[in-house]
This record gives sequence, C-alpha cells and structure tokens, in this order.
Amino acid sequence: MRLAFDCERMKYSHTGIFEYCHQLGQALKKDKGFADQISYYLNPNLQQYFDSNDKFLDQNSFQKFIFPRHKDIDLWHTTYQLSSYIPTSKAIKRVLTVHDLNFLHENKSSAKTRKYLAKHQKNIDLADHIVVISNFTKQDILKNLDIRNKPITVIYNGCAEGILSADTKPAYVSASPFLFSLGTVNPKKNFHVLIPLLAGNDFELIIAGKIEPDYRDKIMSEAAGYQVADRVKVIGPVSDQEKLWYYKNCEAFLFPSIAEGFGIPPIEAMRFGKPTFLSRATSLPEIGGDAAYYFNTFEPSDMKKAFEDGMNNYNRTQPIQQIINHTKQFNWQHSAEAYWKVYRETMAQ
Repeated sequence: MRLAFDCERMKYSHTGIFEYCHQLGQALKKDKGFADQISYYLNPNLQQYFDSNDKFLDQNSFQKFIFPRHKDIDLWHTTYQLSSYIPTSKAIKRVLTVHDLNFLHENKSSAKTRKYLAKHQKNIDLADHIVVISNFTKQDILKNLDIRNKPITVIYNGCAEGILSADTKPAYVSASPFLFSLGTVNPKKNFHVLIPLLAGNDFELIIAGKIEPDYRDKIMSEAAGYQVADRVKVIGPVSDQEKLWYYKNCEAFLFPSIAEGFGIPPIEAMRFGKPTFLSRATSLPEIGGDAAYYFNTFEPSDMKKAFEDGMNNYNRTQPIQQIINHTKQFNWQHSAEAYWKVYRETMAQ
C-alpha cells in the first residue's frame, strides 16, 4: 500500500494536532508491512521532524486551489477534519480523522454552528472511512452529521513516554509548591475558573501554553480579584523537557477544559502518577476514567471542595501505580496498529 499521511497542520507547533501528526506519523513506520510505503505530506520546512530518508510530498498553500495529482498514492489519510488539502480522485481511497466537534460546546452562534457543520459534512462526504479519537466525538458526529453508512472507527490517541533529563531546569522555577495546567491559553481551556483554588493556601498556579493575550488578561484580572495575582504564572509555550519537569514536580495537574476531543495533557500528567483534576465536559471523563478527579461544576465553592477532597483522597490512598497503569492503554504504537487495520479495510472496500 502506498499511503500519504497528511502532516500539514504541524505548522502549528505546541498544539495537540502537531503532537498527533508527529507521534502517529513516527509510529506508523514501525508497524507497516514490507510492501507498504509512507509519504509524509507537509511543508518542506517541517520535514526536519522526520528522518532524512523518509519519503515526502511537498505541501504549499496554493494547493488549496489546485491540488496536484498523485498517481503513486493508494490511500490518503487526512488528519485534520477541516483540511483543504484532500485529493478528489476516486482512484485514491480516503481516510478522515475527526478530532472533535468542539464548536457545538462553545456557545457559538447558530450561523457559525451551521457553517462549521457544513464544512465538516463536505469532508465527511469525501471520505471512505471516518476515524474519531473518542466515543464522545463519535456520538457528536452521529447526532449532527450524515455519515451515509460509511464505517466509523474509534482510535484513541497515544501518549509519548517522555524521559526527563536529570539536568533539565525550566526557565521558570517556583519557590513554592505549585499546581500545573497546560494548553493553548484561550477561553475553551477555561483556566480562569482555577483561580479560586488558590484561596487559603500557598500554592502557585503555573499555566503553560501558547498565549492568546485577551484571555491571559482575563485570567490575571480574576487573579487580581482574589488577590493572588502574584501566585499565578502564565508562562507561554514550554519545551518537551520543561513540560515533563512541570509534570514531575507539580502537586497536581488541573485541566478544566470545556471542549476536548481527547485531551493528551491529562494522560501525560497521569504518567507521573499525579492527581489529575478534570472537568466533566465532552470527552474528558472517558479519557480520565476512574483514575482522575473531577470538577462537577465551575462554582468556586464546589471546585474548592472537589480539589480538597481529591487531594485528601490521593494523599490517603496513594493511588500512584493505579494512575500510571490507567495511562498504558493510550499508546501510539497501539494507535498505529489500529490505523493500519483501518487502511487495509478501506483498501478492501
């Protein structure tokens, strides 16, 4: 099989879709058959993330308007649900991964919701097989879009192991015990609701990730209202090693997101056996399972009680190994094996 694996969205570093394309793209090589060939579709400036002897298909923005013919490709895996880079040739089988329909859970206007649904439907109509990264996303699709009896398969994302170097020291090191959160600093991640958790203790809150300035200002305004602004650090993107350092050294990991198709950061934190507190929104209960703690509402008093009760339970029961064991099901090699099964089934359709 001659597979094209779309990595165009790797142009957005420090994001979940970058991690997805990079990790799955590498894992697919390890499980391919002797006669299988993978070509990575991405901008030449990003080919450094793969091996120099890998095969590439050069991507550029003009291909949105005139997509090149690829006669030497049997199957094209579109890894981003709203991609504008999809072959139309019926000679090429097409697999589409849909990560989420988060716009349904973000209080978008009716007009915007209809627009997004139409865009998703267009790409679903082009696909021969649909893959989703959680059962929650699958149900969102079945309720809101027409898959026209096409096969739809749930394949969970993996989570890279990550080995922390002994000499790693991040640019910012807290002098106090700290709580950690990670993700693009925007309203969907809901970080501002964490501020009341700092009342009555000495914790710092460190939030890492690409910053949208308006939302950072909202977080800091909330912190000022609680008179804890000196203990809230919005530090911007961090390297992989810095991220691992924060996971290892935090007192707890907090992820109050209101819209997630999967949610890799909680699994990364749980790899270190950390108490991990999630919202009950969208896919997060499916991913965290019984190994995580949950905020049932975003009312400050409810969140404070959930956090304190969770930390007391964690300190009393020490479920570190159970938390680590839970994460083992999220493995990129398992994901790659499942994708190859989908590819072969699609070729046989």
